[in-house]
Amino acid sequence: MQAVHASSSPHFSIHSSKPPNSTTTTCSLFTSSVNVKSSQRDQSSLWTSYNKRVILKSTFSAKATSVEVGNSPVSTGTAEDDVLKALSQIIDPDFGTDIVTCGFVKDLQIDEALGEVSFRLELTTPACPIKDVFEQKANEVVAALPWVKNVNVTMSAQPAKPLYAEQLPAGLRTISNIIAVSSCKGGVGKSTVAVNLAYTLADMGARVGIFDADVYGPSLPTMVSPESRLLEMNPEKKTIIPTEYMGVKLVSFGFAGQGRAIMRGPMVSGVINQLLTTTEWGELDYLVIDMPPGTGDIQLTLCQIVPLTAAVIVTTPQKLSFIDVAKGVRMFSKLKVPCVAVVENMCHFDADGKRYYPFGRGSGSQVVEQFGIPHLFDLPIRPTLSASGDSGMPEVVADPQGEVSKIFQNLGVCVVQQCAKIRQQVKAIKVRVPDSDEEFFLHPATVRRNDRSAQSVDEWTGEQKLQYSDVPEDIEPEEIRPMGNYAVSINWPDGFSQIAPYEQLQTMERLVAV
Repeated sequence: MQAVHASSSPHFSIHSSKPPNSTTTTCSLFTSSVNVKSSQRDQSSLWTSYNKRVILKSTFSAKATSVEVGNSPVSTGTAEDDVLKALSQIIDPDFGTDIVTCGFVKDLQIDEALGEVSFRLELTTPACPIKDVFEQKANEVVAALPWVKNVNVTMSAQPAKPLYAEQLPAGLRTISNIIAVSSCKGGVGKSTVAVNLAYTLADMGARVGIFDADVYGPSLPTMVSPESRLLEMNPEKKTIIPTEYMGVKLVSFGFAGQGRAIMRGPMVSGVINQLLTTTEWGELDYLVIDMPPGTGDIQLTLCQIVPLTAAVIVTTPQKLSFIDVAKGVRMFSKLKVPCVAVVENMCHFDADGKRYYPFGRGSGSQVVEQFGIPHLFDLPIRPTLSASGDSGMPEVVADPQGEVSKIFQNLGVCVVQQCAKIRQQVKAIKVRVPDSDEEFFLHPATVRRNDRSAQSVDEWTGEQKLQYSDVPEDIEPEEIRPMGNYAVSINWPDGFSQIAPYEQLQTMERLVAV
């Protein structure tokens, strides 16, 4: 981590990563006692970027700074240095840095006399697609040390926490990632993709839930077979207890004893809000939302009440599918929800040694090319895929080694990796309030959008002149300078100089430290 500081302000700093893990001491990284050289252009700036999580090697010596023994740092020494140096050979391919720098190594214990080493690798998600590789490599590189006779590696994952917590309903505060599976067109297999993706993530080791957001035509009761087919209410908390099937938590209007809804749009939005936000989801790594078709009130309500991490788009080869799906992609783009993959369903089938494309080709590729979505997955026409959806057992559960399951496994890996990168790339301003122990994180775009000067708000009418869309989501401040103990001055790339009082910063929506 490269921490760049102006000695005049220990209170306000910014970095391009998610806030550090709460188990790591961060105060020393934001005080004037830390001196790191930077280019002349950046020497007076409080803006900097560092790699991920607890990256301390470029600021401090590569000892056990990011390694924990219980709640205390490991004491430095030759044995510890040997182990950490060996483990630093293992690179996380998603983040491009080693597992020691990533802060994965925890609870390091060494008995040099007996040649015993034990430690824990805490990954960002239990669904990490290469966790077995990490475990194997960690054993190998440490066992290769000449004085080591026994290595004990345990694997764990960071607890589920969302990026945004302050404004979330209680039921959503312990969900790490919320994935929308959307098509904006009915009949393309969206629910099939949502359910099979959810059970793929569960098979990878993640804690998963599915929310069926289609009140008019809920699919979940047909596609899964939970023992209890009715949602229960906690009478004391007045919350909903989800039903479960094979370890995945399930909520659908179809499990509410109502069947399909006959009601107007505003009522449906209220029902969806209640089902989603008052459910006792518990700690989840991924909540998969099976979105209803369309881009109307219901879809906008879902996107506004929950902080969607990413979206997976489902389409079919026909041109008509592309036209409708494009509307959905544009909706997510306007709402700042990244679309990480396209699934083109019913692409082809094989017969007589040939591959046939009965509905044409190109809809999925067109979505990828036009909107820059990085990953495309083709699902073949398989009678078993349709049959499994009607039988109450997802295809990836019924035939985990089949061709379709392998495609969903690749989709699951893609979703895990892309969500990790999205969470990694969050820009965060760390604010330390003067004469207080309070510290919190703000998104730079949030700070810029909340400017209350005459350039942003008409001082006579109170009309908001600066619109939300005027500020790009990835905006980065060029310079931050203190103004006594009451405010900071922030220079933005568009030439605007903002005065942000600490009192105002304390009222803004915060990022949660994860």
